[in-house]
Amino acid sequence: MNMKKAAVAVLLSAGLLAIAGCDQAEKAAQQVLSKTAESAKQAIDDTHKAAEQALSEASGGLIEKEKPEQEKQDSSKAI
Repeated sequence: MNMKKAAVAVLLSAGLLAIAGCDQAEKAAQQVLSKTAESAKQAIDDTHKAAEQALSEASGGLIEKEKPEQEKQDSSKAI
């Protein structure tokens, strides 16, 4: 009878450890995805800034920006 209780305790402990491990893996995956999303956003912002600068240089400053600076910042924060 004691062997059955010990086996049940071991199985329950193993289940709890597995659940805890899954939770840690999920948190790690969320952190990686968050960092990846932030890096992608930064790359898009940098590319946009470089494209605006190249367009401005190519046009000799004749083309004005379409969005005010504050509106552009608001749209960047929405991502």
